Amino acid sequence: MSSSRTYKDYYAVLGVSKNATRKEIKDAYRKLARKYHPDANKSDSTTEEKFKEISEAYEVLKDAKKRKEYDEMGRYFGGPGPGGGRSTAGGADQGFSFNGFGDLFDLFGGGAGVGRGGARPQQTRTKGSDITYNVSLTFDEALKGKTVTLSVDREETCSSCGGTGAASGSGRVACAACGGRGVVADDQGIFSISRACPNCGGQGSIVERPCAACRGNGRIRAQKSETIKIPAGVADGSKLRFKGKGQAGLNGGPHGDLYVVAKVAKHPYFIRNGSDIQLDLPITFTEAALGASIEAPTVDGSVSLKIPAGTQEGRTFRLRGKGAPKLKGTGRGDMLAKVRITVPTELSGAEKELLVRFADARKEDPRKNFKE
Repeated sequence: MSSSRTYKDYYAVLGVSKNATRKEIKDAYRKLARKYHPDANKSDSTTEEKFKEISEAYEVLKDAKKRKEYDEMGRYFGGPGPGGGRSTAGGADQGFSFNGFGDLFDLFGGGAGVGRGGARPQQTRTKGSDITYNVSLTFDEALKGKTVTLSVDREETCSSCGGTGAASGSGRVACAACGGRGVVADDQGIFSISRACPNCGGQGSIVERPCAACRGNGRIRAQKSETIKIPAGVADGSKLRFKGKGQAGLNGGPHGDLYVVAKVAKHPYFIRNGSDIQLDLPITFTEAALGASIEAPTVDGSVSLKIPAGTQEGRTFRLRGKGAPKLKGTGRGDMLAKVRITVPTELSGAEKELLVRFADARKEDPRKNFKE
């Protein structure tokens, strides 16, 4: 009987004698695994093959049954993969399996960031998701600012397990589905595609005994009261960010952010345009013709405004500093009062007589330029 598989002296690979104890084999593997682990030698691509070789040797020699078959069969040993160490018909190479990578987590202590029970496999710290809430404000509240209290529905770090997802006295262990690698390969004919392990979500580890409070999630749903300050000058649709008040992160990751969108109600006569406030200011046609001193409304209350004689429709008066507070910057915008001349729709006999006499005295023709 012959075998196409290249014989490997697993004892030589680990640097131990054939009479080595299981502890000596384990210690040798531990030392070599630390030295050749790919994560510790990212700049040297050759270490990955060396790491596979020593892991393959350890897979066989740590198991009493496989070690016995290896010692007895020598070059005809079929490999460390599933199905035992017997050679297949024709001596086909069964190759190396990563199913034993759970032992890697047993060997590496806290110094390597992995382990079983007290030590914990490395996990990806993921920032929590952001949350968006709408806040309704009156026109005046948006100008002056307001402190509001929101009841925020969000994921919070589980207080029972501190976000680990593991029950007290438990921890994380290597995922059996991917052998602790975090990825699995899907064979697609002549090639294979690697994807995140669905069993552990690409973490490479799973909770040994899930926390009863959060069921291993590390987070729980809760209503939290958040008091936030809406600054003066927000406009309709303004989006305010409150850092760290969003969803709790995974595996100790930071919280996401809370975004508050201002929904500002319309005012009966004021209109926001950036930091300026616009107002259509009605005056009578006699005030426009003769001039007058009138009371004009502003967001701070009424102010006296002088209307010059002969003021025309559409003239705009700028009241500086009477607009909205500038959200980004200092100071305030202006109020722009645009004149709208009102014309009476009903006149008494005496009023008509006065206007006729006024027209006769003026003998004005505003359309004279249209005549040839």
